[in-house]
This record gives sequence, structure tokens and C-alpha cells, in this order.
Amino acid sequence: MPQTNQPLPDVQHLAPGHLPGLLPRGASAHKGQFGHVLLIGGDRGFAGAILLSAESALRSGAGRVSLATRSEHVPAALARLPEAMARGIASANQLMGLLAQASVLVVGPGLGQSAWSRSLLSAAANTGLPQVWDADALNLLADGGINLPAGCVLTPHPGEAARLLGVSTAEVQADRTKVARALSAKYAAVVVLKGAGSLIASPDGRVSRCDRGHPAMASAGLGDVLAGLIGALLAQGLSAFDAACLAVWLHACAGEQQGRLGRGLAASDLIPAIRQLLEEQSPCVK
Repeated sequence: MPQTNQPLPDVQHLAPGHLPGLLPRGASAHKGQFGHVLLIGGDRGFAGAILLSAESALRSGAGRVSLATRSEHVPAALARLPEAMARGIASANQLMGLLAQASVLVVGPGLGQSAWSRSLLSAAANTGLPQVWDADALNLLADGGINLPAGCVLTPHPGEAARLLGVSTAEVQADRTKVARALSAKYAAVVVLKGAGSLIASPDGRVSRCDRGHPAMASAGLGDVLAGLIGALLAQGLSAFDAACLAVWLHACAGEQQGRLGRGLAASDLIPAIRQLLEEQSPCVK
């Protein structure tokens, strides 16, 4: 991991009243002002992950949401999210038109690690758009051969962080702050190191920590919801670091709220709670 002799700033704890926020929307607001999030993923057998991300982006205020996935997943996407524009993609060439229309990309939920997966990730990496890379996008990045574009947000859990740095998961957990900073420096990206006490690290040295959450959040799909939420906040104009900080806090507080009901928390349970908390934090209308 990279070493530095420069003094490092303290870790800032995320707390109400000290969070980034979205501006209110004017009376003449229209969807074109709030970004177009394109979500890329959902290889065969993994449709649920990309649908959770798309629903999260939609419910978190993105102006438009598009979905690039396997053709066989399009009917399910349209049935669950008729507001999203779902397109079946067989090759990277078919993705180009969608990339030209998007303002933010979320890449990786359910992406898989097939040749199809790598070709779509490579196409995304060659754009200059703000991006969120999650799940198998991170595993493919760790494999090498793909250059991360500038201004990305990476959202690894400890196992993915270990693969990205070439260390063990135990080493990641032994000094999570050091690892978050190392990843941010290595990839020149904002990094969300997920887990209890999620950390958000910026290449400029800032690190924030979120101590909210609930043990019931130990459930599949929550990372997909977080990735879509970050994408929506980027699309609405927040910087990568601010979008990641606000998203992590909203996600953790929604999990805490829903976790009070006990075991059996489903990732989709967080989405309406996130919408409510976002409105409390950043009202749509003054």
C-alpha cells in the first residue's frame, strides 16, 4: 500500500447537520435538469442486482434512468420499473448509443465476469462520464487490463478491497482507514469501503466515517441499492465525495430504521426509507 510522510487529516464522522445536500427544485424544474443515469449489468442469472440499483436511482431523484442488461431480463425490468428505459445489449457496440445519452454510469451490479461483462465495462471505462463501479466491475478491475476513468466512485466490500490491493481480507479489516486511503490513492477515485463503520476516502486526503446502521443489514442486495443511490446523487449535481458521503449516511440510516423490525430485512425495504430520509435532509421544495 502507498506510504506517505505527510500528516493526514482526521477522519470526519458523518452526522445530521453536517452533511452535503441537494438544492431545492424550482417550480419550473424538469427531468432534464437532474441527470440521466445509465446502469450497466445483470448478466444471466443476476438480473435482480441491476434492477435493485435502477429502482434505487429512480427513487432517489435521478431525472431519467436507463438500464443496459441481457435481453432476457428486459421484460422483468419493464414489469418492475416501467419508468426506466430498459435495453437488451448483446455487445459493447450496442451500448454506444446509450452511453452517448447518459450523464452518469453505474457499472457492476450483477455484471458477472464473462466476455460480455468485460466488453461492457471496457466501453464504459472509455467514456469521460462520472461513474460508480461496484461488485464485479471491481473484480474485473482487480484482474487488470482495464483503466479506471477519472472521477469514479468505487464501492468495495472488504473482500473486493483485498483483491484490488493484493492483500488479505484480514489485512483490510485490521486497518480499514489505511486501506480506504490506499485504494483512493491507487485509483485516484473516491472509495467507499463498506462494512460496519463504512469509510469514504477521497484522493485529496479527506476521509469520512459513518457509524450508523443495523446488524439486520447483513443481507444480499444492499450494495446494489447503495450504488444506484450514489449514481442518482451524482446525476443531481453533487461531487463524487459529497454524493458518496450523503448516500452512505442515507443508506445506513434507512437500514437502521428498517432493521428495528428485526431479521429478514430485504434490500428493497431500504428504498422507500431512503426516499423519505433524503426529503428530510434535502427538501425538494423550500
